[in-house]
Amino acid sequence: QVELVESGGGLVQFGGSLRLSCAASGFTLADYAIGWFRRAPGKEREGVSCLKRDGSSHYADFAKGRFTISRDNVQSRVYLEMNNLKPEDTAGYYCATGDPSVFTCSVVDGDYYGLRYWGQGALVTVSS
Repeated sequence: QVELVESGGGLVQFGGSLRLSCAASGFTLADYAIGWFRRAPGKEREGVSCLKRDGSSHYADFAKGRFTISRDNVQSRVYLEMNNLKPEDTAGYYCATGDPSVFTCSVVDGDYYGLRYWGQGALVTVSS
């Protein structure tokens, strides 16, 4: 049974940093692409970063230069290091993945294709 559990959210001041962690179980993390997503109050969900099986990654424009995605396949964890946080980064942050034959971090019609498994989310609040 696939399970994703996020942690590390909290309240941080403008310009501060946080590291989110996603504990993955029920599958071999190294065999899966996995991503971080967020949903701000009153807004649509958006992709933050996605990490492919081969280790390559891509980022949303707002995340480039500030956020870093990484994984530890031994610990079966995925991380999102967030620096220089801004109030507009306030959102629920979710890690998500899908079956390896379907979810490859590809974007179709503006959304990631093949997502199937989601964590419960970690709330990040950035104060101004």
